[in-house]
Amino acid sequence: MLWRSLLAAAAIAPAVDAAATLRFSCSQLVVDRLDPLVNPGALPSPHLHQIVGGNAFNSTMDPTVHDLPSTATCTSCTPTEDFSNYWTAVLFFRARNGTLHRVNTFGNELGFTGATGGQTVYYLSQGKVTAFKPGFRMTVGDPSFRTAAQLNAKYKYMDFTCLQSSMTRGGQTLNFPNKPCPAGIMISIRFPTCWDGKNLDSPDHQSHVAYPNGNNCPASHPVTIPQVFYETYWNTRPFNNKADWPADGSQPFVWSFGDKTGYGIHGDYVFGWKGDALQRAMDQNCNSDLFANKINCNTLKTQSLADANKCVISRKVTENLDGWMSSLPGDMPIM
Repeated sequence: MLWRSLLAAAAIAPAVDAAATLRFSCSQLVVDRLDPLVNPGALPSPHLHQIVGGNAFNSTMDPTVHDLPSTATCTSCTPTEDFSNYWTAVLFFRARNGTLHRVNTFGNELGFTGATGGQTVYYLSQGKVTAFKPGFRMTVGDPSFRTAAQLNAKYKYMDFTCLQSSMTRGGQTLNFPNKPCPAGIMISIRFPTCWDGKNLDSPDHQSHVAYPNGNNCPASHPVTIPQVFYETYWNTRPFNNKADWPADGSQPFVWSFGDKTGYGIHGDYVFGWKGDALQRAMDQNCNSDLFANKINCNTLKTQSLADANKCVISRKVTENLDGWMSSLPGDMPIM
């Protein structure tokens, strides 16, 4: 039932019998103030990100110069041919006295408890899809959004789950949960599934992709691509004491770009699979075991969580990200 609910919520390609549900862990590569898509070359970028994937990640990732599969020497993802990079903003807890503390990620308790944080990544399809091409990149979400109406009008399937246990599914919200979550907060980010078939990127990093109309891709974006889907588990459990929450009863979490609502949720993706590995996996309708780090896909090579955990890079920006802080990194205003 859980797999069915995942597919129903996430897969938005034409509905046919054949389906790929490729699910795997990507351990934490680095937490750093870098953003090679929105702020290429900026060192530091305006706000903090948590990044997973290949170790070729850098402040500048020009696709004409940086071919990720040939530049990277390891990946924090369990498929060893996936040198893509996946990243999101970082979650902070703001205490009653106004100080802030970074929230860590933790391994998905449905099969990936051995991972050193990071994300669970999915590639979903229902029917024939065209895998991404070298140099492809995209973002989803808008960090300037502060209302549900803004988020609903433009994006689909990005939400928060207040985990009562590791098995919790359902009860999603578009904003930060307003009560302590016993097993942490799971944040889901799903990307569009239609591509214009021409551009590997666009000035806003979004216009070259689109959501389908019903079950069909629009004429402007006729090519069906896999749905990239992140689940990030944030360890909010150390901050569940209501005595530390704001005195007015408001929720205490803040994104690293200063959003205290949650509606500015967004994600970034740079494709970096080696050769035709992703296309082979999609063509073979590969899937994964829910409660084990096992991909049922004889065309893909995989590594253990322990080996994936070894792939890390040093921070490029030197700043204190541990302990209590008086302001967000980069002095981002909270609003």
